[in-house]
Amino acid sequence: MGKMIVRVFCIFAGCLMGFGFATSVSLADKGKEMSFFVTSVGLKGGVLGGIEGADKHCQSLAASAGAGNRTWHAYLSTQATSFSDPSAQQARNRIGKGPWYNAKGVMIAKDVDELHSEKSNLTKETALDEKGRLVNGRGEKPNKHDMLTGSRPDGTNFAPSPPFPDMTCGNWTKDGKEGSAMLGHHDRVGPNNDSWATSWNSAHPSLGCDPDSLHKTGGDGLFYCFAVE
Repeated sequence: MGKMIVRVFCIFAGCLMGFGFATSVSLADKGKEMSFFVTSVGLKGGVLGGIEGADKHCQSLAASAGAGNRTWHAYLSTQATSFSDPSAQQARNRIGKGPWYNAKGVMIAKDVDELHSEKSNLTKETALDEKGRLVNGRGEKPNKHDMLTGSRPDGTNFAPSPPFPDMTCGNWTKDGKEGSAMLGHHDRVGPNNDSWATSWNSAHPSLGCDPDSLHKTGGDGLFYCFAVE
C-alpha cells in the first residue's frame, strides 16, 4: 500500500513538473511570436487609404497568418501641411517598444533605438513576409526591395510638404506620377555601400506614386508592419 502511494505521488509530481515545463515553453514561445513582417502584397501604389488604411492592411495580413490577436501598425511617417500643423506622425513612434521577432522567431531588434542603429538585425534573411517567406531583393526578378516608409534614417518624418518635396505620396493618398515616397531597402543592398544605399528605411525617393513608377524604382509598394502590443 505504501509503495502504491509513493508511485501515485511520483506520477502526480511528474505531471505537475510536465505542466510547469509546458507552461514555461508556452510562455517562451509567446515571447517570440511574430511581431514584425514585410507585407506580402501592396495596395494601389502609394494609395494606402492614408496611414489608417496601411494599418488595416497590416492587421488583415497578420490575421491571415494567425497573428490577428495583436495590434499592428505600418512603419510609415506622414508630413504636416505646414510648420504649425502638429498632425504629422513619425514611424518610430507608431510601432511600440519592442522587442520584435519575424515569423521564424528571429529577433529584429530589442527596442526602437536598436532598430534605428547599426545593431539592427533587419536584413533580407530576416525581413520575411507574414508567411515567413523571403522577399525578392536587388538582382532578383522582379525586384521588390524598395519599402515604403516616408521616413528619415532615425524613423522621424520629413519637413512639411509643401513647401518641401512630397516624401509620403500625399500622406499615402496618391497613385499617380505626381509626388514620391521615401523608400528603404529591406535587403540592405544598393548601387554602392554608402549608408544611404544600404538603409532599410531611408535609401531614396521613388520616381512617382503609381505602381509602374514604384516598379521602375525597384519595388512593389510593400511596407513594414510591427506589432504594437
